[in-house]
Amino acid sequence: MGSLSDLSEALVADIDGLVLFSPSSGHHQQFGSLDDDTPVVVATENPFDAERFVELPLEFDDVQDRIRYGLEGAMEHGFVEEGDVVACSAATFGDNPDTLVRVRVDEGMRSGVYALFAESRADPSVIRDVFEVAIELGKKGQKGKPVGALFTVGDAGKVMNKSRPLSYNPFEKSHVHVGDPIVNVMLKEFSRLDGAFVISDSGKIVSAYRYLEPSAEGVDIPKGLGARHMAGGAITRDTNATAIVLSESDGLVRAFKGGGLILELDPEDY
Repeated sequence: MGSLSDLSEALVADIDGLVLFSPSSGHHQQFGSLDDDTPVVVATENPFDAERFVELPLEFDDVQDRIRYGLEGAMEHGFVEEGDVVACSAATFGDNPDTLVRVRVDEGMRSGVYALFAESRADPSVIRDVFEVAIELGKKGQKGKPVGALFTVGDAGKVMNKSRPLSYNPFEKSHVHVGDPIVNVMLKEFSRLDGAFVISDSGKIVSAYRYLEPSAEGVDIPKGLGARHMAGGAITRDTNATAIVLSESDGLVRAFKGGGLILELDPEDY
């Protein structure tokens, strides 16, 4: 009859690598240097100066998403490759690692989330901050009612040239940046009005109430998505911006880059 130790040994038998998700100091010290290979550390920051590090843009509460997106980043860095079997250590019910998952790396894990942050011309922290605003709006809405919103991040000059104002721009002479708690409250309040927010590479809020005017010809978005998503997809085809869209109808947050949908998140999972 098998034992618990047999089960744990089976999980790590013949693995090609170890991936530590947001390890504690003690956990990283314990496993940070193995005899046969250096573990990959996946976290929002790298306080241990890990040699093989993947920055996780969001602290995904769903462990499956966290592992999938972390391994996607590891693939982009060349730390793992298709067919590798890795053991993933993560914290599910607290701050300390309590979960060990055996995963075979597959190309299907490439969702686009890592490339979204790593390859954008905008600062990754700016995209993360905008995502957090969109996710919180998706969870709470405006006064308990669902709300839609469209944010363009990066290449603000071109976006402004391919759009027109719908109303007075409350940010015209300001120097406020997304990420500031007070500014985020303003963004949530203005989101109930029509038009897109235009945010620069550095996070400066350039404008609100912009009507995006790029041609929608040739933009392929999933069926059922409306004008807000079409505008977001089209503006990213014609500029180097990233568009982050909160859907009023289904409550999902979607990201567009290069004219296509590259990420879809349910705010309730975060």
